Amino acid sequence: MPPRRVLTGPGMKSTFYMKGICMSKVVIVRARRRGRPETSGYQQLPSMFRKGFECLTGRKQWSASPAMVSDQRNRIGIKINTIGGRMISTFPETSLALAKVLAENGIEEKNLIIWDRTNRELKEAGYKLNIKGNNLKVFGTDTQGVGYTSGLLAHLNIGSLFSLIQSGHITASISLAILKDHGLAGVTAGMKNYFGAIHNPNKYHDNHCDPYIAELFDSSLIKSKHRMTILDALTVQYHRGPSYHAEWADNYGALIFSQDPVAADRVGWLIIEKLRAAKGLPTLKEEHREPVYLYTADRMGLGTAKLDKIQLIETEV
Repeated sequence: MPPRRVLTGPGMKSTFYMKGICMSKVVIVRARRRGRPETSGYQQLPSMFRKGFECLTGRKQWSASPAMVSDQRNRIGIKINTIGGRMISTFPETSLALAKVLAENGIEEKNLIIWDRTNRELKEAGYKLNIKGNNLKVFGTDTQGVGYTSGLLAHLNIGSLFSLIQSGHITASISLAILKDHGLAGVTAGMKNYFGAIHNPNKYHDNHCDPYIAELFDSSLIKSKHRMTILDALTVQYHRGPSYHAEWADNYGALIFSQDPVAADRVGWLIIEKLRAAKGLPTLKEEHREPVYLYTADRMGLGTAKLDKIQLIETEV
């Protein structure tokens, strides 16, 4: 049945796809003023993160929630995606704003790591590396003295070396992922972002990355540490991804929050389909690249891919 929208506060609306069942909450925070994140149009990024956390937890001081990253001694990894270069990566302005808000909630900067696969990709996306000291850390797995685990972690169809950042440097993880169309997987978002935590992601792109994205997330080093998905939908590549193509990129101007990794990506998929439809493009299913790994993740109990089990809250900053 079509979603029913009800006002829940000034500038906020909530979509209940079905009432009377356990719902996974997904929050979309839109920017009233939009542009590219490196411009003055996104000075409101810290406010967008604060609003997203507040809507998700119902608390002004979200770190007080036991379901969140509540232990201030946690070493939190902010897993970003910089493979697309400066034009379609997690921008420094975005991840640094998140780190600022985490610090406001009592997480010491020395316990925050912004990271990805390589230092080269981080620098090409505009990041300044910082490996030492008591400040916020920014570095890649290929940093000298870091690297990958010495032995394979085997789980279902996955057999990989894991970044030592994911396996040992952090105790909790936030997936801050770019929302993009993907030529093989259909959609790349919060769950697939963890392909950047293993040494052999190319091995797992057959069959639309199914069941590999779900099975990797289900591995102990990912599932036990993951606390939240935040999808960077400030610029959405809705066709011809995952590389950047300006004619198929939309300044959507949103951040998407959920503690349900599957529901977050399912809403991201919905947004991509809406943007594609507005341009007269076929659905991902019609192009034979529906992100079926989300259905696999649902069956594995990792979250819900069913829209009738998602409560969608939308607001603006």
